[in-house]
Amino acid sequence: MATTQDETVTQIVKAFQSLDVDEQLALFWFIYKQMGDSITPAAPQASTVSPDIAEGLYNQIKEKSHEEQLQFQRDLINNADTEYTRMYGSMSDTTKLLVWYRLAQGMDSGTIIPMPPNYELSSEAKKVLEQMKGLEFEQQITTMRDYVSPMGAEPKAGAEV
Repeated sequence: MATTQDETVTQIVKAFQSLDVDEQLALFWFIYKQMGDSITPAAPQASTVSPDIAEGLYNQIKEKSHEEQLQFQRDLINNADTEYTRMYGSMSDTTKLLVWYRLAQGMDSGTIIPMPPNYELSSEAKKVLEQMKGLEFEQQITTMRDYVSPMGAEPKAGAEV
């Protein structure tokens, strides 16, 4: 996993990761809602992305119950070792970003468990959101990629992916 040498990005990623799991999920959602038009369309066009692989994992997750969908997202953040987190762990960083983009789109359409109505971000999460908004476009992409990259689980040796 290649992470940036940009200290600002590194600090924001660490602040993001320091939030509790559900707060990280909420923050990701707020970033998608407020900045998704600029950040996320870039992900599918990136050279290392495998849209079919991201779509394949998304399609398996969308068939699950809302509770299982939420558990999958929590498992990714917590680096739990499951069949689905290993699939995710085998993807390129940019493909991982596309998975999260698809999850956010699914939340938007109601296919994936939606955010609770009237959810309020904590003051710490709001601070991270404001920091994200203040970044240059490339830094925003790098921050999101560096954030989603370490999630999931390593594929098992000899595992079918």
